[in-house]
Amino acid sequence: MKPTILIVEDDSRNRKLLTDLLTLKGYAVLDAPNGSTGIGLARAHSPGLILMDIQMPEMDGFEVVRILKGDPQTRALIVWALTSYAMPGDEDRIRAKGCDGYFTKPLDLRDLLARIERHFGAHAQTQVTRERPYESSCL
Repeated sequence: MKPTILIVEDDSRNRKLLTDLLTLKGYAVLDAPNGSTGIGLARAHSPGLILMDIQMPEMDGFEVVRILKGDPQTRALIVWALTSYAMPGDEDRIRAKGCDGYFTKPLDLRDLLARIERHFGAHAQTQVTRERPYESSCL
């Protein structure tokens, strides 16, 4: 079974780039153009990793992470922030809000892929595989 990665990113070009790259590397990829859809997909599929854009309209990545980490069904999911926040202290602030990892944009795709490979190598036996019906109410 291929590890599953959920990409929550409002920029369609970024979603496509990441989806194409990760699919080429053998991962199953789900993608969401906004936070609400991302929450629904996370609940329905329990991905092994979520790549979360922080700056999105309507619901930012911090709110999505707060909801996911506050829900017993999704709190154990691993969420890595993808963000343009690159000032001193930003990584600590983002991790304090619940993200398990941090990458600045523009992304270093080699570094991202290497860390994803290490993540799934280290967590291959712990990926959550619950089957849940899609919940139309994401909040």
